[in-house]
Amino acid sequence: MEGRSFLRFLFLLVCVFLLLLFTRTWLPLPYTTSDKDELLACSTYSSWCTSKNRIQAKSNDLLSRAGTSHLHDHHNRVPHHPLDPLTISEINLVRSVLFSSEPFASSSFTIHSFVLEEPDKSLVLKWKKGDPLPPRQASIIALLNGQSHILTVDLGSRQVTRHDVSTASGYPTMSIEDMTTSTWAPLLDAAFNRSILSRGVALSDLACLPISLGWYGKKEEDRRLIKVQCYSMQGTVNFYMRPIEGLTVLLDMDTREVVEISDRNREIPIPAATNTDYRFSQVAQKANSPSYATIPLNPISIEQPRGPSFRIEDGHRVKWANWEFHLKPDPRAGVIVSRATATDPQSGEVRNVMYKGFTSELFVPYMDPTDAWYFKTYMDAGEYGFGLQAMPLDPLNDCPRYAHYMDGVFAAVDGKPYVRENMICVFERYAGDIGWRHAESPITGMGIREVRPKVTLVVRMAASVANYDYIVDWEFQTDGLIRVKVGLSGILMVKGTPHDNMNQVPPEEEMYGTLLSENVVGVIHDHYITFYLDMDIDGTDNSFIKVNLVKEKTSPEESPRRSVLKAKRQVAKTEKEAQIKFKLYDPAEFHVVNPSRKSRVGNPVGYKIVPAGTAASILDAQDPPQFRGAFTNNQIWVTAYNRSEEWAGGLFVYQSKGEDTLAVWSDRNRPIENKDIVVWYTLGFHHIPCQEDFPIMPTVSSSFDLKPANFFDINPILRMSPNLQEDLPVCRPAASA
Repeated sequence: MEGRSFLRFLFLLVCVFLLLLFTRTWLPLPYTTSDKDELLACSTYSSWCTSKNRIQAKSNDLLSRAGTSHLHDHHNRVPHHPLDPLTISEINLVRSVLFSSEPFASSSFTIHSFVLEEPDKSLVLKWKKGDPLPPRQASIIALLNGQSHILTVDLGSRQVTRHDVSTASGYPTMSIEDMTTSTWAPLLDAAFNRSILSRGVALSDLACLPISLGWYGKKEEDRRLIKVQCYSMQGTVNFYMRPIEGLTVLLDMDTREVVEISDRNREIPIPAATNTDYRFSQVAQKANSPSYATIPLNPISIEQPRGPSFRIEDGHRVKWANWEFHLKPDPRAGVIVSRATATDPQSGEVRNVMYKGFTSELFVPYMDPTDAWYFKTYMDAGEYGFGLQAMPLDPLNDCPRYAHYMDGVFAAVDGKPYVRENMICVFERYAGDIGWRHAESPITGMGIREVRPKVTLVVRMAASVANYDYIVDWEFQTDGLIRVKVGLSGILMVKGTPHDNMNQVPPEEEMYGTLLSENVVGVIHDHYITFYLDMDIDGTDNSFIKVNLVKEKTSPEESPRRSVLKAKRQVAKTEKEAQIKFKLYDPAEFHVVNPSRKSRVGNPVGYKIVPAGTAASILDAQDPPQFRGAFTNNQIWVTAYNRSEEWAGGLFVYQSKGEDTLAVWSDRNRPIENKDIVVWYTLGFHHIPCQEDFPIMPTVSSSFDLKPANFFDINPILRMSPNLQEDLPVCRPAASA
């Protein structure tokens, strides 16, 4: 009996330890203010610039250049723009209204979304700085007795003005608390603990992850379920590389009850911790070893002697070069860019380009059909909250010296506000690229050489969704181009294997991936990131045009040429006509134009979508994950604007059946010619892991562009000035100073 009591006590201690560990990892830290002197030290120029050439700045300028977001006074912040996110005081006000309204006043519930209910688009478009703000409202999704409640609270009247109960199949985004408690709940089950101990893993070394399970039938209906898989932390912080293969817990997320334990593949060893640590403090210790060399690079920084060229007004309005836009953090989308306008350099007119753009959904299906893997088909925005997983950015490494940082103000499961510090950074980038150039050949005798540097403005967020890290950049260029770029880094999700060399793998065995290290397989998977792009080119009524490049043969009497390419334009009249799959040997351009506005020479003004490297899903359309992720069936969709259709996987993604997705909306085939339309673009990656991805991945990136197409009458950066030597300081290495 004493032994059993001791074990119970040990289990409770471990549960408390893990709860504290994962709470520190997942839950927001308290809002703090750092020491002013430390900020000054971090914002001064680096020591390799001589004092003669160092640009001195006043203390308050240094503080503003440091961009440290904890200088922001969130408690006293008020909204200045119709799209500004809810402030701390507004969240507290809405929370008090909600907690005093039935049925929430007398029942236990949890909040899963708490954001600004944006005003009607027409009101936002009419609003000018200095005008009164439209009525401020909050949109809330709460779970009560297993049902999803959708509410709108008006801040002015302090009343609940909408209260609907969802009939959709899915559930709202998991809260951070859902994920945290799901990781330690299995420890309350004796059978689970016995399995862990029997595999030689100490409970104190255990790390577990909450894994969304998708939808595969009635067995997974009528309650919120989650699967939990665990790893060993012994000897490494990179526990992802040490999976306890074959052990999967099915858990009721609301009751914390273990529904089922699948305990297979006990013969597969837990991979060793050797060479899995990626921290610089640990990697640098090996630098003295003759067989281990560090990469000899000196620190680098781009200096701005006159300070940055961008301004951020009222906390969220960004002004840079000819661009102006509204920027805000969002718990589901991560970053939302709104009201993007460009000033025409010829006329000085401020022209609308994009009303709203953001990451709508991420779909990550793994390609292993076995019991412990088939359900790993994540939707990182709708299930986990892309913005909820955004980690504080690391100055000088995530973002350069003069970046400005923006915090996210979110609400926890109980409605209390908290601050996610340094969630977004804004900075100018110059990487030695060229904006435009021309040099005349010496044979002309003209001696002309004109070059302009390409300086761009970047808005960046990095989300760490468990093992994977996503870096999302919105890059604005002076020529009117917007580049949306996604980088993938972080750590692979791997499975254990009994093999430590490929020569041990029988020909008939399917690994569903690549052997990365001894007993470690990186499983093949895809990444799809679908973007919502509400383009408003010089107004809301736009059209989508597919410009096909068609081969046309020539006759012998017409030309010595045998064939040429011609551009043939086809206006999409309905949504189905705008469903686009890319084809290498059927090339086309994809334009969004305003047919009512013409350029100086008569072309409709517009923007075109310019793809870069991407991937397309080739899963069976009726495969349950692909049915839910049907928004990845095409690379481009165009839908009629509907403010309720923003999330490509549906409003309620968790355990949904896929009945409310972008594919369903598009199949309604609404008219889209000369209408207010939304463009959806899916950026894709096929990932066959390789050894270089172990133990942590070098970043791989892809992007797409929104590029002016007859939007400007001439080159919009013709008047851009070149860099001159006298405008820049000369910094020399300290040894030669």
